Amino acid sequence: SFLQKKKFTLWKNKDIQKFLPSPLCDFHDAVTWEGIYNARDVSSSISKIQCVGFSERIDVLGLIRVTAVSSGYAIGSSNWILETDYHKICYISSSSTYATHSLPMDQNALKNSDLCILNSLTPTSIVNPDAMLRDFCSNLAVTLKNGGNVLIPCFPSGVIFDLFEYLCAFMDGSGLSFIPIYFISPVADSSLAYANIYAEWLNTNKQAKVYLPEPPFLHHELVKNGRIKHYENLHSGLSSSLKTPSIVFTGHPSLRFGDVVHFLNLWGHESGNTVIFIDSEFPYLEALTPYQPLSMKAVFCPIDPRLNFHQSNKLLRDIKPGLVVIPEAYQTPPALMPQRTDLTINTDIPVRAFQYMDVIDIPLHKTFAKVTLSPEVAKSLCPKQIEDGLAIASVRAKVVTRDNRHTLKPVDLDNEISKVGKQLFGSIDVNQFISALKMQGINNAEVESTGSGHIIHFPDIDAMIQLEVGNTHIINHTNEQLRVKIKNAVLACLIQV
Repeated sequence: SFLQKKKFTLWKNKDIQKFLPSPLCDFHDAVTWEGIYNARDVSSSISKIQCVGFSERIDVLGLIRVTAVSSGYAIGSSNWILETDYHKICYISSSSTYATHSLPMDQNALKNSDLCILNSLTPTSIVNPDAMLRDFCSNLAVTLKNGGNVLIPCFPSGVIFDLFEYLCAFMDGSGLSFIPIYFISPVADSSLAYANIYAEWLNTNKQAKVYLPEPPFLHHELVKNGRIKHYENLHSGLSSSLKTPSIVFTGHPSLRFGDVVHFLNLWGHESGNTVIFIDSEFPYLEALTPYQPLSMKAVFCPIDPRLNFHQSNKLLRDIKPGLVVIPEAYQTPPALMPQRTDLTINTDIPVRAFQYMDVIDIPLHKTFAKVTLSPEVAKSLCPKQIEDGLAIASVRAKVVTRDNRHTLKPVDLDNEISKVGKQLFGSIDVNQFISALKMQGINNAEVESTGSGHIIHFPDIDAMIQLEVGNTHIINHTNEQLRVKIKNAVLACLIQV
């Protein structure tokens, strides 16, 4: 509404702006700024997104075919295959070979590509996700048993679906099943609901539950019996039902916005509480800087199942691309561990590295172009078999290109002009040629082998024939009739199309 817009832009007022921290106080004429985008722009942009399923091939302007295949990381996470008629490029993004809730990574589809772009490896390659999961549960249990609260900054999807199931099983075994779990996000309800209906994106075991029918995720039952409570925000009934000690999952992992800011201010001054960071993308010490001094305990347990360097090197050996393109950072060990050369991409495959905003040229030369025969042209052909499974025919047609696809269509010319001369195909076998000459009445041939073919002499008639790969020479000074007979013998040994 107009009043809301006016309220949200109050900081642009000069009388208010001068009290704001830098850099906001340094902006001039902020009140004249125009909005970057509005809700209509967002809706218009999203409407252009085309949703695809795994292994569904999409044709883009006739130039390239795009296919999404499972990356094994989360619901809907994909690696992408870009194909032309003669080239294949695969883009490997956030991927995982661990047994998570999503469909396993499809490695077969990535094999034998001309180019592989590898990105989004875990930044915590030296950490085992299973070990971090145990540390997570251990720190959580200690805090809860001492009467403290546990705050977990997270995204509203992805690894938390597996974490909910593992955590509840752990709490049941540790006598903590009475502790409430709160999941707070504007999309908390839809995230939990949609996870249960996207069966085609899930692993085999969870897909099987859908057809029983049973909910594929345990969190459906946990929400139903009140073990997990989800809220859109702090003001949607949470304040009246919040009990302590408790576990709160909320966003954002950066700690710069979202309901996590409120909980840090609420629980941060008590040393019995703990904030556990499970996202590896955000440096937790840097994220906590604005909240210092902070009494609550901070624990970093990155649960990131994405590919590490060891897994990536093995993957490259298995899929065997012709060329690998990687960020430059993947070629050098971490600055704090320069001796750990195992924390790099190390492969015998040719590698090209790039930096942020680099534009690089990749030489993928196209030797051939695919052309389709129209039914009319195909019907007019008279193929002649030259060997088992192989036939040839002479074609006269025009090339029509539309949407970057080439088609041979009939030539619209009168009969005289459209006549096609006979084309010769094949190679001349010497013995077959001698037999053909005898049928023409030419005998007493003498055959001499050369490095490039054969020379046939006819001493009685003063003639010579030179046979080479791709051409035949008839040498005779006087007898035109003889040349015609030799020509007929040559034609008898070749296929005319």
